[in-house]
Amino acid sequence: MPGYTAPTRDMQFVLHDVLKVTQTGIPGYDELERDVTEAVLAAAGKVASEVLAPLNPVGDRIGCVLENGVVRTPEGFKDAFAAMKDGGWTSLDCDPAYGGQGMPYLLATAVGEMFVSANMAFNMYQGLAHGAYSAIHAHGTAEQKATYLPGLVRCDWTGTMNLTEPHCGTDLGLMRTRAEPQDDGSYRITGQKIFISAGEHDLAGNIIHLVLARAPGGGEGTRGVSLFIVPKLLVNGDGSLGARNAVSCGKIEQKMGIHGNATCVMDYDGATGWLLGDLHKGMRAMFTMMNEARLGVGLQGYAVGEAAYQNAAIYARERLQGRAVTGAQNPGGPADPLIVHPDVRRMLMDQKSFLEGARAFTFWGAHLIDRSRRCGDAEAEGLVSLMTPVLKGFLTDKGFETAVTAQQIFGGHGYIEDSGMSQFTRDARIAMIYEGANGIQALDLVGRKLAQDGGRHVMAFFEMVKTFLKENEGDAALKAGFLDPLKAASKDLQAAAMFFMQNGVKTPDAALAGSYDFMHLFGHVCLGLMWARMGRAAMAALAAGAPDRAFLEAKLATGRYYMARQLPMTATHLARIRSGADPVMALPAEAF
Repeated sequence: MPGYTAPTRDMQFVLHDVLKVTQTGIPGYDELERDVTEAVLAAAGKVASEVLAPLNPVGDRIGCVLENGVVRTPEGFKDAFAAMKDGGWTSLDCDPAYGGQGMPYLLATAVGEMFVSANMAFNMYQGLAHGAYSAIHAHGTAEQKATYLPGLVRCDWTGTMNLTEPHCGTDLGLMRTRAEPQDDGSYRITGQKIFISAGEHDLAGNIIHLVLARAPGGGEGTRGVSLFIVPKLLVNGDGSLGARNAVSCGKIEQKMGIHGNATCVMDYDGATGWLLGDLHKGMRAMFTMMNEARLGVGLQGYAVGEAAYQNAAIYARERLQGRAVTGAQNPGGPADPLIVHPDVRRMLMDQKSFLEGARAFTFWGAHLIDRSRRCGDAEAEGLVSLMTPVLKGFLTDKGFETAVTAQQIFGGHGYIEDSGMSQFTRDARIAMIYEGANGIQALDLVGRKLAQDGGRHVMAFFEMVKTFLKENEGDAALKAGFLDPLKAASKDLQAAAMFFMQNGVKTPDAALAGSYDFMHLFGHVCLGLMWARMGRAAMAALAAGAPDRAFLEAKLATGRYYMARQLPMTATHLARIRSGADPVMALPAEAF
């Protein structure tokens, strides 16, 4: 059975040596001293490795079962969910006014990575509860907040978001679910939603569904859509649970992965719901939940890859196959371990360099969210908005690739279910699809985010990279291995952005045909920037005589690998972008 060990040392390095959290001036960050974060991460890591990870293959093997309208989760999930609640892990960064602990989103992100690595399917139950909490906290009335938030914060109740319908996924303007106003101010919700994660289960006393539907007078398209709170069980005025609402699970989807999470078809048969936010402005309220979910899915992408990599690294050190070309490394045994072979080492370095860069990128994004929320920093909000499709799209694409590479290291044993590597690959695959498929993320990046606020935020990113390069150009050791590759990659990114500005309006297909490459180009530059920052931090720690030299030297070697072997992909992506739309659109539809 595969295992998992939380990478707390690396997390501490990013928090304190790279981000220098206590020096940021963000309210609440002064409390994130090393001993505090060490204690929180160690405790969360223990829950992840001892409680959640052992249930991961159980959830995959048993899955969820629909019986008489009730979904039964896999054996052990109930006890684990209770342990998560009792430990306060579900309320870490929630508002203290509703029972939360008020800790930074950044710390919750670090903890969340561990829980996803250990058991992605399980963690989705509480993750969706947090998303519903965020949407109601941002857009609900005082009465709605008082009614629903305490239960969601404690995870006595969980939440969902209901967008997709059988005939429409990304194109929500085709939505048919109706909301009919009632005399008491409520609405009757009628329609069917599909692919609803955690739509029905036996872990919590109530499920608070957030449902997009059309109310009269809203017009066509997404502009006419509203968002409604539709609880599974109605909530009485005193907060107690009342009658069952007219919402039910009609089916559990049989999926490629995440079997431990109930993905449901939800039927709304005149269910009672209440408007959340403004009428006909449902997309605005839903995107509060969607943007948080997209950041969380980006984290899922690399977090599952982390678990797969850990097991592949152990296997590569222990599995004996062949002899090193330079001479036997294990002369007393029948063969050398896999890890002596350069191609196996390449695969491990591809994984390790991506994962550590992805962690730093995600933590940096979480820090921007905290800066936006806690300081009212509009620039931080704009920058993380720009980065959201990159975080989601690039990290899930590369995270899946990481899981596949880890499986490859196992050879034939990776294809056998007993090794557990198949589950990591199958689970990671969904992250590229849900919360907006990655092609949509690329279109959002190029079609909306680049030009947002007059292009101010992408220009701020370019300036950030330029400033970092200039501030550190006198460091010869950093320059050769980190700064020069970053400078070249940044120029590729700027050239791609210029191509879109020059060609996007007159030949929009040219921009759209290059959007996916641009998302990956941007992602590589972001990880390149993170690696340059980590390289600087590791060098400074070594110069100061830090005791864990092996960790820091490994950090530098891993960073140099990314800059030398992965970052040059920006030139390939730029060449594809510059080829325009003609190679992509050359064939008529009937030729396929």
